[in-house]
Amino acid sequence: MGTSSISPLASVHPDAIVGANVEIGPFTVIGADVEIGDGTRIGPHCSIHGPTRIGRDNRIHGHAAIGGDPQDKKFAGERTELTIGDGNVIREFVTIHRGTGNGGGVTRIGDRNWFLAYVHIAHDCRVGNDCVFSNNATLAGHVEVGNHVILSGFTGVHQFCRIGAHAFIGMGAFVNGDVPPFLMVAQEDYGRPRGINSEGLKRRGFGPERVTAIKRAYRTLYMSGANLADAKQQLGAQADASDDVRDFLDFIERGERPLLR
Repeated sequence: MGTSSISPLASVHPDAIVGANVEIGPFTVIGADVEIGDGTRIGPHCSIHGPTRIGRDNRIHGHAAIGGDPQDKKFAGERTELTIGDGNVIREFVTIHRGTGNGGGVTRIGDRNWFLAYVHIAHDCRVGNDCVFSNNATLAGHVEVGNHVILSGFTGVHQFCRIGAHAFIGMGAFVNGDVPPFLMVAQEDYGRPRGINSEGLKRRGFGPERVTAIKRAYRTLYMSGANLADAKQQLGAQADASDDVRDFLDFIERGERPLLR
């Protein structure tokens, strides 16, 4: 276990692999088939069950429950996994579950994400890099979230939905359809698109020409009155001059659920 600091009040399974300079607080339970990368710090009263792989330099605060069985009645004890990348912050009472056999078998979390208190990430979800999930944000099973996505507090995302990169979901919004990249979604009875995430894009270095092209794509899809087939045709022409619009259109083309409209 290298030079790790493990509280004598913690319980670490002898088959767990703990890297160098790892800290594990009191009353935390680390189960079998768990791997924890160098420099990760785990607070008190956490539970981490395997098979789970956690990368380097993560900060897991007290009472988090990581790698538990999926909340799916079809789960029959088959071997499934959770993988978490590097540099994530996981706050108090966050729950992240392993995958299911019929859902790909893996829940996958990228790098440098912030999951604030009481966030829930269900089985078979895929979360990219540099996302922020505010308090009580919840992903149902099989949700895909791109890079640089912000979920505000009390956001709920329906099973099998996708949220594209750089999207911003407002407080209390319920998402029951795919959200293309760059969009801003506001709360009503269900979440509804309300323009693009202009401020977030500017903070990440998107210049005026890129933002203008994305705004034009948004207006084509959501404000022109065109049906989806015609809107996609128009987006195809716009994509010749903009890689961002190409990403926007590619996201739509890959969808299996209806778009959030």
